[in-house]
Amino acid sequence: MEFTQEVTRKQEEIRRLKEENDVYIMAHYYQRPEVQAISDVVGDSLELSRKAAGITSSTILFCGVYFMAEVAKILAPDKRVLIPYPQAGCLLADMALPQEVEKAKKEHPNAKVVAYVNTTAATKALADVICTSANAGDVMRAIDSDEVIFLPDSHLGGYHVRHGVKKRVHLWDGYCPVHKRITRESLERVLEKHPDAEVVVHPEVPPEVSDMAHFVGSTSQLVRYIASSDHHKFLVGTEEGTLFKIREAAPQKELLLPDPLPVCDQMKMITLDRILVSLKEGLYEVEVEEDTASRARVAIQRMLEL
Repeated sequence: MEFTQEVTRKQEEIRRLKEENDVYIMAHYYQRPEVQAISDVVGDSLELSRKAAGITSSTILFCGVYFMAEVAKILAPDKRVLIPYPQAGCLLADMALPQEVEKAKKEHPNAKVVAYVNTTAATKALADVICTSANAGDVMRAIDSDEVIFLPDSHLGGYHVRHGVKKRVHLWDGYCPVHKRITRESLERVLEKHPDAEVVVHPEVPPEVSDMAHFVGSTSQLVRYIASSDHHKFLVGTEEGTLFKIREAAPQKELLLPDPLPVCDQMKMITLDRILVSLKEGLYEVEVEEDTASRARVAIQRMLEL
């Protein structure tokens, strides 16, 4: 992808400032292409979690929504963590309030809580183990309990219950609004014109959508699958920002998106201008209260060990 002269100028300034200030820039796949292009690492939640724990730079600048920056701070407590726009939030993460989780734990005292990484630090602190879309099924199978509370994404949890998790699973009533808007109809509108396209989707989509897919996987798994596949044309059922990295990994492949486009407006709140302000002025620093951070860190480390 070619960027305008003004975009390129801002990117060069960002690269200069991050070198001068010993800053490591992390970005999620759903970020704008021009933001992904200046990042030191681009990944999904599992990849970024693993990377955050071993960063040597003194400062991490996280291009993503707030709970992701919290994870970086939890795993790298000695680092300064900045987020260019602290109001970038996640409606899915907001669907599991700590008070509600505490209530559910009392109602199901024998269940272990598996919390999706798309949760706040306060909710993670109440979990037995964290998971990501890449390892949710493995975590549920591995945890030492026959009963599980899975929160907050019912589509992700339900997908793995239908595909091999043989436990009693209490699914939370939560969902990702972006992936929920990917419907059978939104895919069929595209497939009518491109019947030879292979359908690949994220497990946060509704069950009737994942059931029609040729492949279901986390964002990083979708990138790797398309890059290694012999198929040429793909209908990609996840947030549109993912296509930037897929095109880098597989420039010869034809990529299609559902109609209407799945776009996370909150992820797109991170812009080059906001990154520049954050780098120049040291805004906005992420803090997680130590007791919350220590308990959440235990749950995240259990995931990384699994």
